[in-house]
Amino acid sequence: MDTTTAKSSLARPARRSGRRSLLVLAVATALAAGLTPAATAGSTDRAGVRIHHGQVELPVSGGTATIDPATLRIDARADDGRTLRMSDPAADAPGTPANLTASGTTARWSYPGRGLKAEARAERGRLLVWITADRDEALAWPVTGTDPAASALQLPRGEGLSLPVTDPFWNSSRAQLVGTQEDVASQLSLPMWGYSFGGRGVSYLAPTDIGTSLAYTSRGGHLTTTAKHAFSGGDGTRGYTVAFSLTDGSPIAPAVDYRHWLAEHEQLGSLSEKIRKNPETGRLLGAFHAYAWGDDRTAAGITRLKALGVSRLWLGYDADDAPMKSQDVAAAQRAGYLVGPYDSFANGRDKGPDTPPNSVWPKGVYPSFCVRRADGTVQPGFHKQGCYLSSQAFEQAEPGRHYLADRTRSLVANGAASYFLDVDAAGELFRDHDAAHPMTMAQDRANRLARMRRLTDGSYDARHAPLVLGSEAAGAWANQVLAFDHGSATPVDGRLWPMETGHFDTASDQPKDDPAWGGYTPEAAADTFFKPVRVSDFKPEHRAAVADALKAMYDPAYRVPLYEAALHGSLVNVERWELPFGKLPEQKTTRALLAMLYNTPLNFVLSGKDKHDAQNVRELAALQKYFAPLHQAAGTQELTSYRRLTADGTVQRTVFGNGTLTVTANFSATAHDGLPGGCVDATLKGGKPRRLCPATVVS
Repeated sequence: MDTTTAKSSLARPARRSGRRSLLVLAVATALAAGLTPAATAGSTDRAGVRIHHGQVELPVSGGTATIDPATLRIDARADDGRTLRMSDPAADAPGTPANLTASGTTARWSYPGRGLKAEARAERGRLLVWITADRDEALAWPVTGTDPAASALQLPRGEGLSLPVTDPFWNSSRAQLVGTQEDVASQLSLPMWGYSFGGRGVSYLAPTDIGTSLAYTSRGGHLTTTAKHAFSGGDGTRGYTVAFSLTDGSPIAPAVDYRHWLAEHEQLGSLSEKIRKNPETGRLLGAFHAYAWGDDRTAAGITRLKALGVSRLWLGYDADDAPMKSQDVAAAQRAGYLVGPYDSFANGRDKGPDTPPNSVWPKGVYPSFCVRRADGTVQPGFHKQGCYLSSQAFEQAEPGRHYLADRTRSLVANGAASYFLDVDAAGELFRDHDAAHPMTMAQDRANRLARMRRLTDGSYDARHAPLVLGSEAAGAWANQVLAFDHGSATPVDGRLWPMETGHFDTASDQPKDDPAWGGYTPEAAADTFFKPVRVSDFKPEHRAAVADALKAMYDPAYRVPLYEAALHGSLVNVERWELPFGKLPEQKTTRALLAMLYNTPLNFVLSGKDKHDAQNVRELAALQKYFAPLHQAAGTQELTSYRRLTADGTVQRTVFGNGTLTVTANFSATAHDGLPGGCVDATLKGGKPRRLCPATVVS
């Protein structure tokens, strides 16, 4: 049974066209599923805006949207006659509307009592609502998922989730979702969310993500969401945009819509183009990722991996007192690998015995460059040590002092062709109140993009080649300057941090109350990275929380490839570096299947001092051998189809490009259509299926 299906247009949307590729999405899906969705009957070029009995009606692809300016309630009438609630009234009444006018495809009105002005228009088949404020204000809107017909919430936490709105787990305290809110700019991997309505759906895009959050509630056992925007002159967030689209109800439709938005606004990167500009980037195709310790950084370690059959590898190492030597980097290059140091421009500290080398800067940087909060105190740095450094301070100083360029030059003097820059693309943005280098969060983002672009295009130093750049948990806004990221493949649950730090019920400056995860010893193979950890390793009082966190992160019934639907073929997406493949043995099979299904690499840590080293490299070699030809063929391609083949979602299928690669994964314990449980079949165009059953190669 084909219960859910989605295809995106294979063609890049025309930037000036009045018609939308989302209409093509609906048509393609209809053909694939044997259905005729209402969206195929509507044209985005129909009559313009209409005011009727105080309501604003605008055409959208697949129907008509009606806004009530008095409340900001929005209903959509689809071309098949169905009515969908796009938004309930704003949670905080906007006030009495005034000066309602309409012209062409745009309606305008205002809320004088709150200093708000609103504009609604039809654009490329979407309803686009733009609200501005002339004072610091807040608005809780849109209020979404309240339609009784809503069946699932699509949430871009890491790679992505699709949550049945009546699911007992996600409506309970066990999931730790209800009653919380997440910052769209820093905690969601894409500035969007969506709902399915059984054959129909709604996509919500929030391009003005800075200052916007998404709150989660449970109304009678039904998951709903409310976006909240803070209009702040000081933060530069006085404008707020939300784009609404009718979709075919696929769990990846909102991400496909966002991919089209990026393309239409010339904000979608191309991995093929990045390879053309810097051929070294091509070494990412087919490569797993690994951080190396000790001898695994040497030519001998690289020779061992090559002998085991590891054909492609991104190999990272700490920018510490023992970086890879030039001859070792050259050996990696000859092996077909890509090598790069780990670095960060984010933190500054006084030099001490335990200070990370990348937190130590030349005289004049720390503490002068510290971000300062409104009360004048510094923004504490990582682990509350030192401070976070202002990107504006660096940008002002860089033309004359070259702090960043000098750091990078020193780290790639060994010939490294890649670079991992922690934090910069992760989305935690700062407002800096220091009068010497004032900065809004938007300026912080712009500064980070500028310095990442200098690394990518080589302009940081004319004597060095461009670098293959990666960063942490890349927000979609950084997709054009990055070749890869470590983190956005992981739908992080908040309980991961207590698991990692050992502080479930104690403060960070107190002794750990559960050391199961491990710490930063032994030096050559730190337990925090190398020690496998199972639920049963935690104290009994913490095991339920750990199990629920892992369920929220890895249960395939809830997982969907939203990030890949939006950005596959733009950059390579990998899990967080502190969650290497061997860290969670009970999740190995699921993680391997997800990686193959999503066409995304696995990450490892390597050290000859690791007591599990032989097993670790054996698994790396076996899984990379299967993955390499699939990613080399499809790594630059768009994710064009995602389907759940069973009602429980345990059998899933993806297609990349124009049939370049088709992958079917069976997460269940029983066979489906000849595919055994716990196995994956991958078929390259014109070829025969190749099967992987991870349990036969991992332990």
